[in-house]
Amino acid sequence: NEAIVRIGFGGYAICYLALALSPPVFIAGAVMFLAGSCWVLTLSLLNTTIQLSTPRWVVGRVIALYQTGTFGGMAAGSWMWGALAEANGMSFALIGAGVAMGVGLAFGKMAPLPDRSEMRLDPANTFVEPELSLDIRPQSGPVMVMVDFTIDEADVPRFLDLMAERRRIRIRDGAGHWTLLRDMENPDIWSESYHVPTWVEYIRHHERRTEADIENFEKLRALHKGPHPIRVHRMIERHSVSALRTTPGRRTGAKS
Repeated sequence: NEAIVRIGFGGYAICYLALALSPPVFIAGAVMFLAGSCWVLTLSLLNTTIQLSTPRWVVGRVIALYQTGTFGGMAAGSWMWGALAEANGMSFALIGAGVAMGVGLAFGKMAPLPDRSEMRLDPANTFVEPELSLDIRPQSGPVMVMVDFTIDEADVPRFLDLMAERRRIRIRDGAGHWTLLRDMENPDIWSESYHVPTWVEYIRHHERRTEADIENFEKLRALHKGPHPIRVHRMIERHSVSALRTTPGRRTGAKS
């Protein structure tokens, strides 16, 4: 896909330079036809790539940002190149635009986008809402989550690499204040902690998990060497300890 975009980018730059030479009408028409083909091909491919390379839960916002940047850039470019054409002539503006696109093409070749074509971005649908002993409502919070691992010393470098990716996933899905802690008395014990504003945000955080994210979690689970499964602590914060009567109480029965 990126190679096709480069072809479209380069073709459009060549068309700019060709039009700057003021060719005969029939040649100019052929050049503009080629430019239009490059335009449609590139934008169509970018639109498709954006939709296919974005997790479903955030695709609407990503497309909105992409289109804002695209059409905002068109508006700004129309003004800038129009001002240059008015001040220095049409040929100068077309040559400048062609050179700028050539520079952009070279930069894209030197700094390509990372290949994410193999990532599986469909929802994992593996999360099951845990049963709680406290009477927690959807807007209760903030919620702090701590996940305990037992990691052998030899596996620590691999563990840290996986946790760096896990941090990116957590923050992308809405977590804040992410930290990784190591027990000073039992160095094999590591704790990941993060915050979410409310309980419903915690649920959404896990529902945003993709199939690609599951691979990271499974690799971390394989490194865990404790006698018990990985333990997850879910805690609700209190900013005051005086008004004890407002503390969420234990469940006494089902609520409608």
